[in-house]
Amino acid sequence: MADQTPSGESLLFLTDEQLRKGIEAMFFAYRGFTADPDRILEGMDYGRAHHRAIHFIHRSPGTTVSNLLTILGVTKQSLNRVLRTLVDDGLVEARVGRRDKRERHLHLTAKGQELERELSDAQRARMRAAYRAAGPQAVAGFRQVLEAMMDPELRRQYQGLKESGA
Repeated sequence: MADQTPSGESLLFLTDEQLRKGIEAMFFAYRGFTADPDRILEGMDYGRAHHRAIHFIHRSPGTTVSNLLTILGVTKQSLNRVLRTLVDDGLVEARVGRRDKRERHLHLTAKGQELERELSDAQRARMRAAYRAAGPQAVAGFRQVLEAMMDPELRRQYQGLKESGA
């Protein structure tokens, strides 16, 4: 049987069916990618918004509430609800800004760092296995596709995170 893998040149002319399969693959991959953290968070009455907040606070310790709002693209009310829970439960600490007393700088507590590590370990294991199975060229191509799908402003935010090396 002939190899059914499309060549690089034929990928420039994708059919609607091929695009639909790609959309569906992303949907199911996202479900798999979030399943492990969802199971961990379920017993804590936390959801994906909590996970995202914990992830980006860990990624940029001391980030401000305003910066987190920009990264997550959620309403202030929604983020405040999530942060209030994380602070009350001892996972996040909000420190008053040194220069601007109105700012709140967010840091994970030891308990928050422990939860972040558990959540990230689960996702890293899944990503590592998928990357190994796909190979280095596929990994590079996957990243290119993801970055190309980002709106320009989101790509700038992502590249800013990537370059911060945290």
